[in-house]
Amino acid sequence: MIRGMRSITGSWAIDEVEHAGAQHVDPGYGADYGRKAGFDPTEDIASLRGCGLGPRSTAVDMGCGVGTFALAVAPYCRRVIAVDVSGAMLSEVARGISEVARGVEQCGTGHVEIVQGGFLSYEHSGAAADFVFTRNALHHLPDSWKAPALVRLASMMAPSGVLWLRDLVYSCEPVEAGAVLERWFEGATEDPKIGYTREELVQHVRTEHSTLRGCWSR
Repeated sequence: MIRGMRSITGSWAIDEVEHAGAQHVDPGYGADYGRKAGFDPTEDIASLRGCGLGPRSTAVDMGCGVGTFALAVAPYCRRVIAVDVSGAMLSEVARGISEVARGVEQCGTGHVEIVQGGFLSYEHSGAAADFVFTRNALHHLPDSWKAPALVRLASMMAPSGVLWLRDLVYSCEPVEAGAVLERWFEGATEDPKIGYTREELVQHVRTEHSTLRGCWSR
């Protein structure tokens, strides 16, 4: 039985699409995002299988992007829900499902469901989630909304459910932040089609909400 909370919406709530960034409503952004932010989910899936993910499992990919994880994990479980606030991203997920279904790796894609929503607005239905995976998505929410987001995830999960959370974190002393960030910017690519440019990294720091994990030593 699902203990899921109602979506957090209304005039007082934040707009998750707005906080995700203007690029996420750009239909042309999805394909480039897949190239720039692509990752290999093999290790994550192996770890989740070690935690019990299997043929009877329901998994939610929250902030799924172009569906890299959702499509890769589908053959190993019963139901996968790919959730993102961006219609542009979800269009790429649908494209990926079609491409895989036409190829030799067609096993599993038939039970990938696509839902437009976010941490605060997605409403889970059906059996409680056994696994929730989220990668580099929570930082789109300001800190005051991260805790409600995590509570909502917990409310839609089975009592023995597993939350697999990865995100972008600034790991340095607060006084070192300027120098650390500048070194990050210096390593940026000049080609926006293959990676993040300096301008894009600066925009991330200025407008998104990655947590600072400092040692706070004296």
